Amino acid sequence: MSSSTTLRRTGAEALADLQREHGRALFGFLLGLTHGDAQRAEDLVQETLVRAWQHPEAWESPHASMRPWLFTVGRRLAIDARRARLSRPQEVESEPLELTPAPEDAVSGAVTAIDVRRAVGSLGAQHRDVLVEVYFRGRSVTEAARRLGIPAGTVKSRTHYALRALRQGLPGYGRR
Repeated sequence: MSSSTTLRRTGAEALADLQREHGRALFGFLLGLTHGDAQRAEDLVQETLVRAWQHPEAWESPHASMRPWLFTVGRRLAIDARRARLSRPQEVESEPLELTPAPEDAVSGAVTAIDVRRAVGSLGAQHRDVLVEVYFRGRSVTEAARRLGIPAGTVKSRTHYALRALRQGLPGYGRR
C-alpha cells in the first residue's frame, strides 16, 4: 500500500468506520477491565483510537480485522492507567475535606490549658474536688457524691458555682 493510500485510510472517515465497527465491542471489553467504570472505559476507547490514528502501520496488518490489535492496545492502556493511578496517592473527594474541622493551633491549645489550670487552681478545695471528680475523672453526680461523702445536691450546686467561677477567671469568658 502506498503512503497516500495509508493516509487516506487513517483519515477521519476510516477512523469513524473503525469506531463504528469495533467501538462497541472495545468499550464492553474495557468496561470489564475498569470494573464497570464507564467514563474510564470511554476514555480508554478514545485513547485506543488515537493510537490507531498515530500508527498507520497497524492498518497494514495481515489480519482481516483490526479488532485484535485494538483489544491489545486497549488492554495495555488500561494496565498503564491502573498502574499510574496506583502509583499516585488516592484521590480524595472535596466534600469530606470541607467537613473536616480545621486543625487546632498547638500554641493556642497550650495557652488555653495553662489558663484552665490556673483558673482551676484558684478555686477553693471543695469546688476543685467536685470538678475533678465530675469532669476530669468522668464520674456521675451520684458517684462523685459517694466518693466525696456529700449529698448529690451538694455536688450539683458546687459544680454550678465552680463552673461560674471558672468562666469569670478565664480570659475571654468573663461574665455571662
